Amino acid sequence: MALKTLPAKAAAALDKDLMSSGAFSIDQLMELAGLSVSQAVYRVHPFAMGRRVLVAVGPGNNGGDGLVAARHLRHYGYQPTIYYPKRSGNDLYKRLTKQLEDLEIPFVDDFPVALKSTDHVVDAIFGFSFSGEVREPFPAVIQALSATKVPVTSVDAPSSWDIEQGPPKSGTGSSFHPDVLVSLTAPKPLIKYFKGRHFIGGRFVSPAIAKKYDFDLPEYEGVDQVVEVGPNGQKL
Repeated sequence: MALKTLPAKAAAALDKDLMSSGAFSIDQLMELAGLSVSQAVYRVHPFAMGRRVLVAVGPGNNGGDGLVAARHLRHYGYQPTIYYPKRSGNDLYKRLTKQLEDLEIPFVDDFPVALKSTDHVVDAIFGFSFSGEVREPFPAVIQALSATKVPVTSVDAPSSWDIEQGPPKSGTGSSFHPDVLVSLTAPKPLIKYFKGRHFIGGRFVSPAIAKKYDFDLPEYEGVDQVVEVGPNGQKL
């Protein structure tokens, strides 16, 4: 049985429900999303493969998830570096950035150069609300991600991909295929174009919300915030 997916409009509506009837704050949701991303990286990239993790951060909520993930990775013992070229003026993002600075996590301006000295990349540039053209300075970043041999973990969606249609037919992102995808809350329709290791994260959805949006909650084990699933949704 194939995994039930959550289209972009439903994903946006679900987020609103979580923050209204669900009584979650955006800070909480971002913290839990980033925690699940960090656990997926820990699962697929143990220390023996190298501790340097480059986190590419976009200007929106997907980027916020990446900032949170970087903090957790630092506490696990990794050596994260942050590429965050379009910083948000929002207080939440400023606080997340300050938390990273207090941990002496370096911020870099040149993504291709940083990519040459890392062991793993977290792509937290664009999430499920992305549509249209990739704007500067991100085309070169996605091009570099498409060409690199360094393993890449994408947060919720490979950046530049259309949530329904998957990778662009041509141009920026058309050859970008990350190694790992962490679907937050539930997989999005683009999953049918993804061939790598797939995790579902976000252990905060109530059965009532899952029923309302018609998707299945994965069976998380113990303290795990992520579940790895196969192409047909079976737990691995």
